[in-house]
Amino acid sequence: MRGLKDKRVLITGGARGIGKAIAARFLEEGSCVVILDKDKAGCRDIKQKIPALTGTLVADVSNPIEVEQAFIEMDQMMNGLDILINNAGISMRKPFLEVDPKEWNEVIQVNLNGLFFIAQKAARIMLNGEGGVILNMGSTNGLMGYPFYAAYNSSKAGVIELTRSIALELAPSVRVNVICPGYILTHMQKAEYNSEMLRDCKKKVPLGRLGKPEEVAALFVFLASDDAEFITGQCFVIDGGEIAGGLASQSPVKKL
Repeated sequence: MRGLKDKRVLITGGARGIGKAIAARFLEEGSCVVILDKDKAGCRDIKQKIPALTGTLVADVSNPIEVEQAFIEMDQMMNGLDILINNAGISMRKPFLEVDPKEWNEVIQVNLNGLFFIAQKAARIMLNGEGGVILNMGSTNGLMGYPFYAAYNSSKAGVIELTRSIALELAPSVRVNVICPGYILTHMQKAEYNSEMLRDCKKKVPLGRLGKPEEVAALFVFLASDDAEFITGQCFVIDGGEIAGGLASQSPVKKL
């Protein structure tokens, strides 16, 4: 991709899963990458596995004080920021009537409030510099109704609208987009779905399989690059065609 060499990239929730794949791909493109994650052991582990990382930061995105300190440390590592990948998030599969206030608040705090805190800090740095790119992690859950994910769905719908709003405010200096994956085979997916449920998920996807973290990473890298310099305020779905047909996508695709 054009324009990514030596770019300074911050990836939240980057210690594993899609975030880890995004980090690896940006390093392939010649970028400087710092990972922020609340998992201290995960940060230590990924720095050992990917020594090319510029550094790691341990912080909870939902805690403004920790975010403030993390950005001070990040600036010492990279002296600025060009690209933010707002990837940190949590999920909870539970019936709506059983979700208690603490659980609701935790999901909203991380997925929406935390994303807001990080984006705001990053945007101020970018506007004081030469601009930049902010890419937020959404989900098809923010576009469609899915049972047992009331808190998660609501948080991701908020991320999509936040993206559109700040894209208008930060243009033309900062581009802002949101990527909405469908079923991607990650540790989070495996934790919530058993093998039978995963087989059922595959049946709903026209391409007949779950997505790979590396495929999502490729989309993030493209949207951060100069090849996408006329794209902002948009929502990009990567789901193997799952939501293209609405209810028609809820059953296996039959060939004529």
